[in-house]
Amino acid sequence: MSNKPNEQEEKVVLEKDAASFEENYIDENILADNSSKAKEFVKKFMKRKTAVVAFLIMVFLLVIAIIGPSLAPYDPGAFDYDNILSGPSAKHWFGTDHFGQDIFSRILAGAPQTLGVALSSVIVGAAIGTVLGLLAGYYGGWIEMLVMRGADVLFSFPDILLAIAIVALLGPGIINVFIAVAVFTVPSFARIMRSATLAVKGSLYVEVAHSLGCKDGRILFLHIFPGTIHSLIVNFTMRIGSAIMAASSLSFLGFGADVTSPEWGAMLSQSRTYINTAPHMVYFPALIIFFTVLAFNLFGDGLRDTLDPKIK
Repeated sequence: MSNKPNEQEEKVVLEKDAASFEENYIDENILADNSSKAKEFVKKFMKRKTAVVAFLIMVFLLVIAIIGPSLAPYDPGAFDYDNILSGPSAKHWFGTDHFGQDIFSRILAGAPQTLGVALSSVIVGAAIGTVLGLLAGYYGGWIEMLVMRGADVLFSFPDILLAIAIVALLGPGIINVFIAVAVFTVPSFARIMRSATLAVKGSLYVEVAHSLGCKDGRILFLHIFPGTIHSLIVNFTMRIGSAIMAASSLSFLGFGADVTSPEWGAMLSQSRTYINTAPHMVYFPALIIFFTVLAFNLFGDGLRDTLDPKIK
């Protein structure tokens, strides 16, 4: 009689050890598989020269956003009335504006603001949308219906009109631009992550995790989420370009950054009245916005093609 409790305790311990071993085994296999896929991804991505160039431009722009203001040859806020509306020259590479301010210096100074708003808003929107999409795809039912119908309502408005409506309600300002861009970013991530979750949750390793009694949080974020990361990354890079366009457009329309700030959209707004007399004021801010958005979009296209198993 005294041995039975000991045998039962030993059985429970053995079952726990087995479950722990199998759980760790699954995690180790997933990590090993991810390492192999990462090497294959890099090799495949390097074959896409356009995407590689776009990636290098992206890195350059992000570095400029960090150290650009310290590299500016002139004070971006300093007035020089002796050089008003001067064209591009060796002294002023991109010329000067109607206050004599160096346009090149202002573009460098405005990079952190323009790229910072776009990146931070997409990060916040992606985080919220990812969680909502994971929950909708995993649990289904009323959670899925609520998330998807909410996304449908937001999708019924064009992105820029939705952003304008939000900023009109909250008032102009760069913080409200960040909120507006983040809001219209959420539904795209929610829908994509829901679809990816539905595709992954029927996988064998997810079913094994269920059979081992893993909690929903562990299954969602350690087993299902890694399988959806490809869709998340591609959409993230593509949405940054849209966010830059939206933030710049709102500043251009007067809803975003102060018109005297070196934010790229605000610079365009100031320079539009001088398009005939000093076209360089329009060209350079417009070109930097164009090439920045193009770089992120081309990089996103390259990522999508690289991660697509049907394309070699």
